Amino acid sequence: VQLVESGGGLVQPGGSLRLSCTASGFTFSSYPMRWYRQAPGKERESVALISSSGAVRNYAESVKGRFTISRDNAKNTVYLQMNSLKPEDTAVYYCNVLDVFGVNYWGQGTQVTVSS
Repeated sequence: VQLVESGGGLVQPGGSLRLSCTASGFTFSSYPMRWYRQAPGKERESVALISSSGAVRNYAESVKGRFTISRDNAKNTVYLQMNSLKPEDTAVYYCNVLDVFGVNYWGQGTQVTVSS
């Protein structure tokens, strides 16, 4: 299993970024996918979840209405569109898949910094 995130960067408050995570090594279309983030000195937290078909999406309260998770099963890619970014969104963002044996797989992460 390999997960590769991209799209992070430095953005001003109120700005937008779109993160991508391209997956390989498993049947992507069969698995729910998640985005997590970890800020300095804090625990990793779940940001968004999307079901295997994309029909069901869940979000952390802190990002509802600002972030949108989506996926393209033909491209083995999951996205996180982040709008109205705030300084408190600054973190390393990771995509994640949990396999049928309960093993978590993580990408290397992509840094998002929201600062003026």
